[in-house]
Amino acid sequence: MDYSQEIDEADYNEESENGAEIQLEIPHEYAGFRLDAALAALLPDFSRARLSACIKDGAVTLNGNNAPPKTRLIGGESIKLTITPSEEVGAFAAEDIPLNIVYEDDAVLVLDKSAGLVVHPAAGNWSGTLLNALLFHRPALREVPRAGIVHRLDKDTSGLLVVAKTIAAQTHLVRQLQARSVKRIYRAIANGLIPYDGKIETLIGRNPHNRLKMAVLKFGGKEAITHITVLERFAAHTYVECALETGRTHQIRVHLREAGHPLAGDPLYGNPRHPCDDAIKDLVKNLHRQALHAHRLSFIHPSSGEEMSFQAALPEDMKTLLAALRGEFELHGAGAAYDDSADDCDDDDDDGVEVIYVRE
Repeated sequence: MDYSQEIDEADYNEESENGAEIQLEIPHEYAGFRLDAALAALLPDFSRARLSACIKDGAVTLNGNNAPPKTRLIGGESIKLTITPSEEVGAFAAEDIPLNIVYEDDAVLVLDKSAGLVVHPAAGNWSGTLLNALLFHRPALREVPRAGIVHRLDKDTSGLLVVAKTIAAQTHLVRQLQARSVKRIYRAIANGLIPYDGKIETLIGRNPHNRLKMAVLKFGGKEAITHITVLERFAAHTYVECALETGRTHQIRVHLREAGHPLAGDPLYGNPRHPCDDAIKDLVKNLHRQALHAHRLSFIHPSSGEEMSFQAALPEDMKTLLAALRGEFELHGAGAAYDDSADDCDDDDDDGVEVIYVRE
């Protein structure tokens, strides 16, 4: 027998200080039910886990008093439930966050994302994201899944992103990404002296020892291909260009780390003990992020069919580091002696995987 009762609009008090209130009386047929089970049956729009959390947090009163979830009911009790918005409620709220828009038309929007801006809401970052900013600046994006976002950059990676302004444009761009016809080229500063241009080709998946990290895997990962072009070599660093053939999470960061050349300043995959001039070491530390920038972006316009290409200048923090690297011999002498062995990170995430790093 279904004892669930309909809670109509009159049962909600939207003026409650802490959130909406639901008041109800336990039907006598629920005698013997636990409090949490009865609420789950009476309020099917709420998950049992959330209702249990509300009870434990004191947001549920039974005849005016707090009661534990396992309290047995006799029927006729008065229940008041105060519903406070979960963190996720703010995930799709519009927020006035500045955006550096470099191009916009009726179908697409291209922007230069600053370091520190999370692209999409997730646990720990339910607000203050690019998605929240997009909804403020272009409210119509609320009608497009994920506010038109089709690809992401890590929080602390700066550079170019394309956003679709219509569902048709989003579908078109997603298909281009799947076909690998969207060209994404990054600029990065890596530890050590990368010997030559080449290609890193591996499988990448979730690190089995640390779920916050990605890793090169022998089995079970997804194909990941990064093309590396050396732009400049310094005393203990290399300025490189990285072209993505695939787009895996943390791909460039993982590939360069596994090749023995983690990105300067990378808090997750880097080597803070990398030997270099003290002045350079201070600049790397003050980046507070990995030295990685999405420099060029090319795609086929969803409406016109024309190839579009955009380029974003390096942000000031990476420019400053590069300027110091280029002048380190004049400013600080020859710099610290370079020890190739010091580039190896001291964890064992790779499970003995040999990275294929081939000259092109």
